[in-house]
Amino acid sequence: MSRKFLPQLAFTGALTAAAAVAGSVATRAGLDDYDKLDKPDFTPPSEVFPIAWTTLYADIAATTAHALKKARTEKERRRLVGELVFNLGLNAGWSMAFFGGKRRWTATGVAVALTASSVSLARQVGKQEPAAGCALAPYPAWCAFATVLCASVAARND
Repeated sequence: MSRKFLPQLAFTGALTAAAAVAGSVATRAGLDDYDKLDKPDFTPPSEVFPIAWTTLYADIAATTAHALKKARTEKERRRLVGELVFNLGLNAGWSMAFFGGKRRWTATGVAVALTASSVSLARQVGKQEPAAGCALAPYPAWCAFATVLCASVAARND
């Protein structure tokens, strides 16, 4: 690992960890309610979610750090950081709407925005380093799946 990469990873890791903590706090507040919801058959077992999100958060931090290292101009770095911060805000906001606020349709709208933002983030990462953009592709795919799941839960319960 190069010395230039470590500060970038510390930065993106801190941003990602902050979003993860904010989302986790909101999630814990609504887990009892979640267990009582009518969920579709394609809902993964509860044990899958922390594994998936831990993996995705690590992926987000690593790929965006790599892209920041590869960015050639300050404008490119600022744009990438802006995309990341916006995306992580939506990410935490989804947990706050779905679990904290129990507003399933609002959360579905946030999930749509999060999916679009995740596609944009992967695209921006890929502009700096194509392999990193490909490595980030599972994130928008998971967000798209989560959007369908969220809408299905909202339709069944609200």
